[in-house]
Amino acid sequence: MEEQLMGSVWFWLALAAILLTQSTWLFLDARKRGSMPWFWGIWGLVQFPLPLVLYWLIVRLRIFDRGSRK
Repeated sequence: MEEQLMGSVWFWLALAAILLTQSTWLFLDARKRGSMPWFWGIWGLVQFPLPLVLYWLIVRLRIFDRGSRK
C-alpha cells in the first residue's frame, strides 16, 4: 500500500514538473513573439501536449496565418 502511494506521489510530481515547464516555456516564447503570452501560459498549465503542439503550428510555423505578417 505504501509503495503504491509513493508511486502515485512521484507520478503527480512528474506531471506537475512537466506542466510547469511547458507553461513557462510557452509564456516566455509567446511574450518574446508578442503572441498572447498569458493565454498560452495558462493553457499550458492545464493540459499536455496539445497547447505545445498548437503553439508550434499557430505561432512558430504560422500555419494559420493568412499572409498579413511577413
